[in-house]
Amino acid sequence: MAHEHHIHHPHQGHQHDGDVDWGAMAEMLETEAEVSTPAYSRALAWLSKEVTEPGLIVDAGSGPGVLSGLFAETFPGARVIAADSSEPLLEHARTRAARLGYSDRFGTLAGELPGALRELEYPADLLWASRSVHHLGDQRAALTAFAERLAPGGTLAILEGGLAPRHLPRDIGFGRPGLQARIDAVQEDRFARMRAELPDAVAETEDWPALLAAAGLKHTGTRSFLLDLPAPVPDRVRAHVVAVLTRTRDIHADALDAGDRATLDRLLDPADERSVHHRPDVFVLAAHTVHRAVRPV
Repeated sequence: MAHEHHIHHPHQGHQHDGDVDWGAMAEMLETEAEVSTPAYSRALAWLSKEVTEPGLIVDAGSGPGVLSGLFAETFPGARVIAADSSEPLLEHARTRAARLGYSDRFGTLAGELPGALRELEYPADLLWASRSVHHLGDQRAALTAFAERLAPGGTLAILEGGLAPRHLPRDIGFGRPGLQARIDAVQEDRFARMRAELPDAVAETEDWPALLAAAGLKHTGTRSFLLDLPAPVPDRVRAHVVAVLTRTRDIHADALDAGDRATLDRLLDPADERSVHHRPDVFVLAAHTVHRAVRPV
């Protein structure tokens, strides 16, 4: 499972859609999570006010392990388990843990969620799921299964919802203004189809506090964390925007009209001075929403 926020297609890792090779996307997923680290760090600081000294933290749908590492940094006394259905992504996470020096208290768990969590040796004090629940057909049942793997008093935190990223002004100087809004609409349609085609898919109103309560947990807060990387962005962030828009074009080309396809092609042409490779107005602006709940003692 992965934390791919920008593209609501077989989405950042999970009960993966069959046409997505998440292992092949490891570098892009890792970069995306690193770019989003300022927002994630604020979210973890917020969680740390409720979860003070966790013994076990589980990152459910960990992808390449960037957030797992942030948990290890935020909670230096905790053991962190990265759980994902993609073994190549877990190998990436293990390599990252060794490089950053927390592999002595880091482990991985391979398997489809939520079933893989039955293999945990003991309950979690904090279970984090970043954009992985919406890749599970029966989200209500998944949250209940997650809740069952919490220790009494343990916290389940899910990152779902928020606002889709923006990278460019509404009017970029060519093509029809509002390109990213139209891409959002196409992505929402694809996301709805992805949800409908999941095994055992159940339609749910996305009232996450209510769903957490239905899982037997006490909702203790919801907050959104802004990711604001204004122009001009560093080269690595610019390269990531290029990668995101390239994948957007590859996935959604057939759903966009000819004018928008031509605009995307021009934005992605490194020889064009008005492409995202060269534009001074490229930025990243997004909102990440986290819902947290506690298992009663």
